[in-house]
Amino acid sequence: MEDPVPETATQDGGAGATRETVITRLRRSFDDSFGSIVFGMEDGTVSIFGLVFGVAASAPDAHTVLLAGATGAAAAAVSMMAGTYLDVESANDKAEADLADERERLADDPDAHNAAVKRRLLAAGFGASDADTVIEIANNYPETALEVSAAVDLGIGDATRRRPLVQAAWMFSTDLFAASVPVIPFAFFALGTARLVSVIVTLVLLLGLGIGRAAVGKQRVLPTVIETIGIAAAAAVAGVAIGKLVS
Repeated sequence: MEDPVPETATQDGGAGATRETVITRLRRSFDDSFGSIVFGMEDGTVSIFGLVFGVAASAPDAHTVLLAGATGAAAAAVSMMAGTYLDVESANDKAEADLADERERLADDPDAHNAAVKRRLLAAGFGASDADTVIEIANNYPETALEVSAAVDLGIGDATRRRPLVQAAWMFSTDLFAASVPVIPFAFFALGTARLVSVIVTLVLLLGLGIGRAAVGKQRVLPTVIETIGIAAAAAVAGVAIGKLVS
């Protein structure tokens, strides 16, 4: 008779499986939301970096810059979160409407639909007999055929149906985090020192963001980093110029 599996081992295995599932879901969510994450970090850093240095150009002390930067960071993060939610929800609604139109066209004139599919297959390099075989198989599974057709013809697929709440949450958290980086030094240092520290920590953040963008997109690191930092530098210059102009 075999020894029973210890309860602790079962529990550990369950906990390990749970942790793995959570990590897998987070990784999938991160991959699906990468565009929102990059946009949030870039927007948060650039907009608040420019704001901070615009205010710092004429502010009497670090507290004034901290107040303006913190208020701007919170407002920008909430605004970007709301905008992302509405954008994704609207895109999903449009995808569903387009899919309904495609279903109606397929039901009204299946021959024309099949002819259009065949033209696309021939243009993609299929032979005529192979294209006919694909269409015949697809017609045996009409709902699947509709999904495939919509993905090819309209660009509608599972990848385009993103979850608004998830995208909005990533946007809010990354935008707020990135926006906080240029602001935090003004909570701990005098105005002159805070400006220098803010530049350094923001450059480090932008450097990491540029390297991350290059790694995920499999692009050259140096041009991507230069582009990322250059945008923020332009925002800072614009902020300082406006600060000097209105001071």
